[in-house]
Amino acid sequence: MALITDPFFYAVAIPSVLLMGVSKSGFGTGFGSLAVPLMALAVSVPDAAAIMMPVLLLTDILSLAFLRNQLDWRLLKFLVPCGLMGTVLGFMLFRLLSPGVVEALVGGFTLLFLAQRLLLPPKPDAPPPPRWVGAILTATSGFTSFIAHAGGPPISAYVIPLKLSPVLFTSTMAVFFFVINLSKWIPYGFLGLVHMRNMMTSLVLLPLVPLGVWVGVRMARRIKPDLFYKFIYAGMFLTGLKLLWDGLR
Repeated sequence: MALITDPFFYAVAIPSVLLMGVSKSGFGTGFGSLAVPLMALAVSVPDAAAIMMPVLLLTDILSLAFLRNQLDWRLLKFLVPCGLMGTVLGFMLFRLLSPGVVEALVGGFTLLFLAQRLLLPPKPDAPPPPRWVGAILTATSGFTSFIAHAGGPPISAYVIPLKLSPVLFTSTMAVFFFVINLSKWIPYGFLGLVHMRNMMTSLVLLPLVPLGVWVGVRMARRIKPDLFYKFIYAGMFLTGLKLLWDGLR
């Protein structure tokens, strides 16, 4: 069978694709990290990650189409090389680390970041995080993105304190993840995850992508910055709990 036909799979896959579309628009960035763990309720984590690859490619392209005119190129020149180093590390360790270990690490880190932001909020005049912290967090983002498409929380921990406008944040993250996700295709093929069954299943889900991106972009453009970041924090909180629970379980 060249297509997954299990109804339960589509019951969890459809919300996963919609969440990814909304997240890739920049609105509620943390929610996108729930996509693979949610889909993994019906298939293995590697297969869920592979099925999401075409979805990610399409969401990235649509996000760029909506948001290409506002970018922080200076920030991107710093983020992209660090993120690509993380994907290389993810490829090297993919067969050695269990998905549960990666999920627990990402979930725990996400919750620690939120606890720090809420319990010890930075002062309005506080300087942005140092570059070496950004390099580590961005490389971590590339690594967790390769393993489980869960790169949003680590890089958000660095970029959110930079206090970009919602649209600038959204567009810059869209370009960053477009490059990171594009770099994963050849390694995924080498690992044997890009095969007919996964790709045909992904094609069935692709029509849902524009809806999720459209909703997310409209919300990001209309919402106030303070409320925008509250939604991101909520998404990261739910993501952290889900990933940590799945990893420890």
